[in-house]
Amino acid sequence: MASEKLKYYEFFAGVGMARAGLGSRWDCVFANDCDRLKQASYANNWSGEVFDSRDVADVSSTDLGGLADLAWASFPCQDLSQAGSKAGIGEAGGVVATRSGAVWPFLEIIHSLAKEKRHPVLLAVENVVGLLNANRGADFRSLCSTLAEIGYRFGALVVNASHFVPQSRPRVFIIAIRREVPVPAALQTELPQAPWHSQILLRARAGLPPDDATNWVWWSPGAPPVAKKFELTDIINLGDDAEWNSDEATERLLSMMTQSHLDRLAIAKDEKGAMVGSLYLRMRPSSEGGNVQRAEIAFGPTLGCLRTPKGGASRPRIVVVQGDRVRTRLLSIIEAALLMGLDKDFNLPATYNECFRLIGDGVVPAVVRFLADRLLEPLAIHAKAFVIPATDRKASA
Repeated sequence: MASEKLKYYEFFAGVGMARAGLGSRWDCVFANDCDRLKQASYANNWSGEVFDSRDVADVSSTDLGGLADLAWASFPCQDLSQAGSKAGIGEAGGVVATRSGAVWPFLEIIHSLAKEKRHPVLLAVENVVGLLNANRGADFRSLCSTLAEIGYRFGALVVNASHFVPQSRPRVFIIAIRREVPVPAALQTELPQAPWHSQILLRARAGLPPDDATNWVWWSPGAPPVAKKFELTDIINLGDDAEWNSDEATERLLSMMTQSHLDRLAIAKDEKGAMVGSLYLRMRPSSEGGNVQRAEIAFGPTLGCLRTPKGGASRPRIVVVQGDRVRTRLLSIIEAALLMGLDKDFNLPATYNECFRLIGDGVVPAVVRFLADRLLEPLAIHAKAFVIPATDRKASA
């Protein structure tokens, strides 16, 4: 049984980063995304799956055959992220009021499968941490209530990709399991655990109605890995062959800094060796009224979160300080791919904005692999003894 491939659906597939993380133990039997650029990139990297290019609202349970072990859904984050509209996921009931509200048609499909007794054993729903407090927690409560109604127990983890790659990228992962499957004691804990159950998650869990709270599981994936796939120094090209800004352009960026960020720069100059940091352009309140664009920097073992160019986020830049020498530039496509944990041979568009649009809203494959290894695969294999596919059920009747 352990050698048998596990089957999954990949909703909001993007360029297939969840697929990259799940790896060869899993067989993708259905993939869906309606974004043409993402479809093209997915096709350039993967083959053999049933890909559906329609809007998720146009997909029905009849498009999905058999019984899957997992349905993965990294639904749109634009209305939940700090750089987005913060409009939330809208209302359930089939009416998509926001882009992030695409999660509701996905759950309608799962609900339809449940009525046919062939809903996936596991669900993995991933998004930005803003999902936990959107609309004062109402969105998260509504999502959990729907999962309970369909017939799942569920819990959530906040996982920062910084445990795996040199990028600060916290995301919330809601993992749900069919209610008839008992959860092994080794995969859950009675009390929340650091670092997976953050304060914002604790507050969101505390806000659940009592009936939904009875379905909650504190998932226990164990300790995070000791070593990252890549360190920051393995990724950033410090050579003069990189496309560095001119001295004049760098000076213009430095002139946009407040004193506190100039102080950070001065500290970096006193350090030995090269100091690599993130540089962002932000609109900040001006002392003279209104807003003014500022350059802000941060140094450390990780860079800031990569984001899609849409939604008001500035293009990702880096600053490198070696003594009195200060250089700045845009992050390259190759560096961004490595920061996401993608292999160098992963096919991405050569156009800068298109590349970052695909990478910026993706999930880090190493995080997916960690969750698959620690939770999804043990749960899916364990569930084989408790969930009988409808075809087998009829045959044994």
